[in-house]
Amino acid sequence: MNTLQTLAAPAGRVLLATLFLLAGLQKIGGYDGTLAYMASQGVPGFTLPLVIALEVLGALAIIVGWQTRLVALLLAGFSIASGLLFHFKPDDAMQMTMLLKNLSIAGGLLLLVAHGAGAWSIDARRRG
Repeated sequence: MNTLQTLAAPAGRVLLATLFLLAGLQKIGGYDGTLAYMASQGVPGFTLPLVIALEVLGALAIIVGWQTRLVALLLAGFSIASGLLFHFKPDDAMQMTMLLKNLSIAGGLLLLVAHGAGAWSIDARRRG
């Protein structure tokens, strides 16, 4: 593996995961508002703690490269589901752009599923 690949894998993991980490922490800080928004979209409130756990703990797992393929698959599914639930509004160009962003993020996560975390990861150390 060349130096570029060695450095790109952890950088890519951090860039993908930062979105989920910050979103999860923001949901903690704005818990009541997030709960109300989810309810307005028909999503049951009991799912909010699960969403926060997936976003925060999943992001940390991706950053350090632990159980990367599994966590990336879960976050990809979450990105697709949340995009469809909250952004699929064909009459609203901005919301459709947001949906496409979610789908693009899911695509990046699926690349992690396919290729793993890379050399600088807990997964690689456990294999080695």
